[in-house]
Amino acid sequence: MIMNREQYTRTAALIGWAGIEKLAEAKVLVFGVGGVGGYVVEALGRAGVGCIDIVDKDTVDISNINRQIIATHDTLERPKVEVMKERLLSINPDIKVEAYETFYLPENAEQFDFSSYDYIVDAVDTVTAKLEIITRAKSLGVPVISAMGAGNKMDPGRLRIADIYITSVCPLAKVMRKELRDRGIDSLKVVYSDEPPIKRKKGEDNVLGDGRTPGSTPFVPAAAGLLMAAEIVKDILG
Repeated sequence: MIMNREQYTRTAALIGWAGIEKLAEAKVLVFGVGGVGGYVVEALGRAGVGCIDIVDKDTVDISNINRQIIATHDTLERPKVEVMKERLLSINPDIKVEAYETFYLPENAEQFDFSSYDYIVDAVDTVTAKLEIITRAKSLGVPVISAMGAGNKMDPGRLRIADIYITSVCPLAKVMRKELRDRGIDSLKVVYSDEPPIKRKKGEDNVLGDGRTPGSTPFVPAAAGLLMAAEIVKDILG
């Protein structure tokens, strides 16, 4: 039952009250609430998804402010899931939110019952965790969507929703294609960018001189997260 119907009148004008009710009954699990995942959660909450569980071990760092929706000078050093939960409840006081301040690893995978969710969102950075999330979701037949690389990109217009096996250019997608093929997983919905990564010489301008940390913008991770949320809502509505 929708408590604050007036809040969703603009969305209902597009999907009807039956669609709003369907979203209110949906349960989504989101791994990672950073640059991409934070915008996924934000959009799902504003769309009216009734239950969103969030998983992330990190705290808000000053370097997050350029791109993460929960990152401000007021939230520095606070757990990201704690800040995200507060934000969701401010958007919709009736939403059900469970916040898990942990990294998802094979060792703690049993903590999460994937079969109880309507959708799983992979917005984490590490290949090991991504593969564990995807493999478990696929084995249970639960819809899953995965974020590929959003770093070192400038053009949000180059983002696409596609199956992993028809992606190109993205270095992370290339790694994931091989790993998924080795595991016998023949399809995976992803958001990726076909923009070639911008490469800087190590130590150039003394910025991110370690050569490993990717550069980022306010708009590419955000656009990737919004694209993912739109796809999730579309799939839930059928």
